[in-house]
Amino acid sequence: MTETCNAIVAAAPGGPEVLKLAQIDMPIPGPGQLLVKIAAVGVNFVESYEREGIYPVQFPFTPGSEAAGKVVAVGPGVTAFAVGDRVATAEGEACYADYTIFAVDKTLPIPSSIPLDVAAALPLQGMTAHYLMNSTYRVEPGQTVLLHAGAGGVGLLLTQLLKDREARVITTVSTEEKEELSRAAGADEVLRYADFAEQVRELTDGVGVDAVYDGVGRDTFDGSLASLRIRGTLVLFGGASGQVPPFDLQRLNSGGSLTVARPKLSDYLLNSRERNWRSAEVFNAAAAGLLTARIGARFPLAEAGAAHAALQGRKTTGKVILEP
Repeated sequence: MTETCNAIVAAAPGGPEVLKLAQIDMPIPGPGQLLVKIAAVGVNFVESYEREGIYPVQFPFTPGSEAAGKVVAVGPGVTAFAVGDRVATAEGEACYADYTIFAVDKTLPIPSSIPLDVAAALPLQGMTAHYLMNSTYRVEPGQTVLLHAGAGGVGLLLTQLLKDREARVITTVSTEEKEELSRAAGADEVLRYADFAEQVRELTDGVGVDAVYDGVGRDTFDGSLASLRIRGTLVLFGGASGQVPPFDLQRLNSGGSLTVARPKLSDYLLNSRERNWRSAEVFNAAAAGLLTARIGARFPLAEAGAAHAALQGRKTTGKVILEP
């Protein structure tokens, strides 16, 4: 009899309800691959875009690129990892499962002091925060930045890293609870979304901020542009409220020679040197107690649809994880 495991499968594009628990054949690692027993899976907005068909994927589809667990088998010729090793990835496939395959060249070793659930909450959002502030727009000490969704997974991590860089951090949140979380992460000023651009101008003596990190998208985009100083940069890295519609590039001219970037993580993990640099800095900061990943919600694997609904409803703080 063929050995099987549990996995979440979407038969066709749709809402959270299309995510169903199913039995699939146990994956078998090939050359350059590891079979990993999953301890925890990071749930990310990109998976809702894939589930809805905004980002093209092949259906039936098992979501999930971020997870942590233990190696239970290695493929032919694999020597970099061994059975029993604790590993994570931000670049996996089909991670909403009990067992899945990791590519060796995209596998990250986990420091012994970091629990597996925390390790699942760090790679994607931690390395996202890392590239946003180091590569897309490099923040220098003393600069002022605006960060939307300050109590979200990326927001809390990015705030901590920005404060370690000695930047002034202004965040936006939607509730008092989220404000408390954002302040605890180190935010200097915490605003609500209503009229945030005007408040940013007041806080910066009319100058505006050096950069805006915007993962909310459609609802905040215009205000984000209006919050920038002359030659400021808007880094649009997500669309939690929906995708930003096409706009007139002349607005960047009239706004003060502004720059807009629309990055994604995979383009900042182009080789092993870059991947190792980002992951090592994130994991080492966590191991040293300088970076804390907040797990705001845990769902059983079978309730992946509920996890997606909570995330898209912006009802969560920190990281959402699934636990097989």
